[in-house]
Amino acid sequence: MISRITGTLVRLDGLDAYIEVGALEYHVFVPEFVRRHLQSLLQQPVSLRTLDYIEGNPQKGGRMVPRLIGFQTEAELEFFEVFCSVDGVGVKKALNAMVRPVRDVALAIEEQDLRLLASLPGIGPAMAERIIAKLRRKMTRFALMVERSGPAVDADADRNLLNDCHDALIALGHSPADAREKIEQAIRANPKIKSIDELIQAIYRNERQAR
Repeated sequence: MISRITGTLVRLDGLDAYIEVGALEYHVFVPEFVRRHLQSLLQQPVSLRTLDYIEGNPQKGGRMVPRLIGFQTEAELEFFEVFCSVDGVGVKKALNAMVRPVRDVALAIEEQDLRLLASLPGIGPAMAERIIAKLRRKMTRFALMVERSGPAVDADADRNLLNDCHDALIALGHSPADAREKIEQAIRANPKIKSIDELIQAIYRNERQAR
């Protein structure tokens, strides 16, 4: 099983990324939102978290082919696996549907935005309803994903910080939506926050200033 690929992005053809690692070149499928991130990185080093699966149907005499799908972070990979767990979605449909960042799709599911979900390629209203019914209560940690600038950012570490802070605010009596909004405001005001104590202090400092 290949869980990460780090090498030079030598070619990007639609959703097909070709990464050179030493004497080997790997063909990795990427969702559209990842492709947009990669398009400015041709001939540069990249690192992708990968999910492998087998394509083909032996019952119909088809050939079984191993495939790789690449993501920028572990959280994106985890979301993709959760999305694929909905009956009728599957890997190919999920790969084609993910034209928007994970956070946007997670928020749409959590907020039951049927229109946005139905607009994703290959989803439609009936499938969107099924996705919401199964995943709505599992989206908080993905809806909290915040993009930060700078090469030193550890996206998975950021996710843990945001999740821990969200849980702390819920324990203090805030609603999930209120907790998420407060966290986003604090991060936008100071993207360099690195600890839960700093983040909570920033949240309550914003509240005092708003009064």
